[in-house]
Amino acid sequence: MRIGIAGIQTTELVAKSIKETLSDAGFESFYFKNNSKVTLADLIIVLGGDRGVRNYLHSAIDVDTPVLGISESESNGVLAQIELKELPSYLNRIKKQDYVIEDVPRIGVTVDGKSTYPVLNDVSVFTSKSATLMEYILRVNGEEVWHDSSDGVIISTPTGSSAYSLSAGGPVIFQASNVFGIISVNSLDITRRPIIVSDNSIIEIDEISSRLHCDVVLDGIDRFKINNKLEATKFAPPARIIRMKSDSTAISALANKVKLAEEL
Repeated sequence: MRIGIAGIQTTELVAKSIKETLSDAGFESFYFKNNSKVTLADLIIVLGGDRGVRNYLHSAIDVDTPVLGISESESNGVLAQIELKELPSYLNRIKKQDYVIEDVPRIGVTVDGKSTYPVLNDVSVFTSKSATLMEYILRVNGEEVWHDSSDGVIISTPTGSSAYSLSAGGPVIFQASNVFGIISVNSLDITRRPIIVSDNSIIEIDEISSRLHCDVVLDGIDRFKINNKLEATKFAPPARIIRMKSDSTAISALANKVKLAEEL
């Protein structure tokens, strides 16, 4: 088995340490920053926790190669399950391919007719300045669902449902659910509630207007100015994430957050 070590979130010193650990266990490995080498690997190790995995997949040319996300500190991640110090204890299972590869859905995003990279957690629209209202129309499969005035709107995958979406009042969605969540943030309509739609839906945030310009936010990382319309659909192919543990779901992520809150 050949293992690639992605260089986006990995320092060369850490990569060298991982290569030595893999070599001692009988693996062939290589460190890369150029995505053209991804096809040479049977498995990709990505450091940096959930954020590192998202960053890697945003720019990955080939997502058929499964990704093992690793955190350099204590991990409660959904995409990156194991800690760097735990890696040696999992190498025998990796050699035997004793793990589950989960297809993780992604959202394809079009902003004013131009495609961006697909997101794993969520795509949202907000004004460029916080606490400023925006107005928009939500359509699903061409049908108007609501005309809203709010601080913003979030479209979330099951993976992202335990992240920003949750803090905005969205539901926790089981990982295997073939749905997306749509959450209005601080709507002026007090009856407005999050909705769940099939992930085969065409979701449009249209006729966007505000006193200030509005931005599209991709996975909480990159912002792009939007003038009028966002379209979101299921993106193919899905990301392929290696699961070494059985408890890395949105539900367990929620349980971890509740536990952390109780300890504060």
